[in-house]
Amino acid sequence: MIKLLTTLLFLSFLASFSKTYANFDIKARTAILQDYHSGKILYEKDADRVIFPASMTKIMTTIIAFDLLKKEELNLDDKFIISENAWRLSEAGYSSMFIMVGDEISVENLLRGIIVSSGNDACIALSEGIAGSEEEFVILMNEKATEIGMTNTNFSNSSGINSPDNTSTVRDILLMSNYLIKTFPNYYKYFKEKEFTWDRTGGDPIKQGNRNPLLYKNIGADGIKTGYLAYEKYSLASSIKRNERRLIAVASGFKSKNDRSKQSLKLLTWGLTKFQTIKIAEKNKIFTSLDVWQGKKNKVGVYINQDIYKTIPKAKKKYLKAKVSYNGPVAAPINKDEIIAKLNIYYKDENIGTYELLSYDSIKRQNIFSRLINSINFLIWGDV
Repeated sequence: MIKLLTTLLFLSFLASFSKTYANFDIKARTAILQDYHSGKILYEKDADRVIFPASMTKIMTTIIAFDLLKKEELNLDDKFIISENAWRLSEAGYSSMFIMVGDEISVENLLRGIIVSSGNDACIALSEGIAGSEEEFVILMNEKATEIGMTNTNFSNSSGINSPDNTSTVRDILLMSNYLIKTFPNYYKYFKEKEFTWDRTGGDPIKQGNRNPLLYKNIGADGIKTGYLAYEKYSLASSIKRNERRLIAVASGFKSKNDRSKQSLKLLTWGLTKFQTIKIAEKNKIFTSLDVWQGKKNKVGVYINQDIYKTIPKAKKKYLKAKVSYNGPVAAPINKDEIIAKLNIYYKDENIGTYELLSYDSIKRQNIFSRLINSINFLIWGDV
C-alpha cells in the first residue's frame, strides 16, 4: 500500500524565471545573480562569455590559503620572507600592499593585503611562501578550479594582472564565490573589512580602503572582490546578506566605477525585491513521522541530510506541494539512517526536487506474540 503524506505550502514559485526578468537589465556585458541558499539562478546575461577576471582572480588565491589553514597545514601567524620578485610589483604602478624585500610578513597580513588592499605584491609573496613559486601556486589554483567545477576557467597568475591566458566566466566566478562563502565562513569575514593599515618597513604606515563600493552603503554587503583591466573594464563579485537570506552577484564589463557600484546594487536589490527564499526542511531535523508495521514503536521520525530551500517570485504566488511517499506502513526492523521514504517538491505537476528521507531512530521488531496479534487485527479490522 502506498501512502502519500501531502503538505500544502501556500507559497509562490516560478513558472518561468525568464518572464520574471524579461524587462530587467543592467549595464554590464555579462552578469549572473544567484540565491545562495537555494542555489537558484535568478538572473543571467551572457553568463558563459569569456572574460579576463582581473583581481577577482584573487578570490582563488585566498581559497588556496584558506584550504591550507583549514587543514592546519598553514597558520595565520606563519611568516614568509618577501622576495625581490614580489617587491617589484609594489613598484610597478599596480595595486599594492607596499612590501619590501626581506620583510617577514605573516600570512594573515598578506591575506588582508590581498583582500582589502588588492595587493598584487602580496599575491606573489603568498604564492611563493606556499608553493615555492607563483608558477607552482597556479597549478594549485587550476586544480582547485577543476574540483569546484569551474569548467571554463584557466588561471595563469595569482593576481589577475594582464595575461591573455588568465580567463574565466561570471558563472565560474560565481561558483568560486559560493564555494568561498560556504567552505570558509570563519575566513570570509576578511572580505567585509573596509580598511587595512600596513605598518610598512622604512616609512609611515599605509592605510588603504577596501575597493568594494558596496561595503560603504549599509545594505548588508559583506564581499567580495572588485576587478579592473583596461580591456575588460570594471568588474565586481558581490554578496549581500539580508536577515537569513544571501545573494551573490558577479558582473563584468561595466564602463565606469560609478556603473559598477550602481548597477551591482541595482541587480542585488532587484533580487531581494522580486524574490523570497523559503526554508522547506532543515538538515538533520525531523521532517515528519511515518507509520511503522510490527515495530516496538508505531511511528518513526524521518529527516533529510541537507537543508532544502526554494526561491519564489513574490509577485506570482502559486501552491508549492511537498509530498512524502513511502511503502507503508514501514516494516520493522528499521535501522537508524536507513532510507525509507522520499520527499518530492512540486510546482503544479512539475517535480522540482526529490530528496531521500532517512530514519531518525532504530525501531526494533515486536516479539512474535505481538506480531501475531497485530496480524489478526489487521485481517479483521484492516489497517491498524
